[in-house]
Amino acid sequence: MEAVLGTSWPVFIGLTVVLFGGAAFMMGQAIGGTWRPAWQNVAYSLLLGLADQFLIFALFGGPFGALIPYLVNTAVLIGLALLAHRLTLAHKMVSQYPWLYQRVGLFSWKPLEN
Repeated sequence: MEAVLGTSWPVFIGLTVVLFGGAAFMMGQAIGGTWRPAWQNVAYSLLLGLADQFLIFALFGGPFGALIPYLVNTAVLIGLALLAHRLTLAHKMVSQYPWLYQRVGLFSWKPLEN
C-alpha cells in the first residue's frame, strides 16, 4: 500500500487527510462562498497536491516525481474540496433565499411548493 500512497498510513492520514485535507475543505468553502464554479476546486487542488507531495518528500523521504501517489493524494483533496463546495452552496441557497428554496438533504435544495 505504501507504493500507492507514496508513504506510510500515519503520514498519509496526518499530512494528506488532516493538514492538506483541512486546507482543501476550507478552499472549497471559500470558492463556494463566493459563488465561483466547482471546477476551480479541481484546479487549485492540483496545486495543493503538489505542495502535499513536496512535504511528503521533504519531511518523510517519500518519492517526489511519482505519478500514482500524486494522483491518489490529489483525488482525496479534490473530493474534500468538492464536498465543502457543495455543502456551502446548499447552505447559502437556503439561507439567502428562504422564500424560494428549502433544504432537502445535506447537499441539495428544492423550490418551495406553493
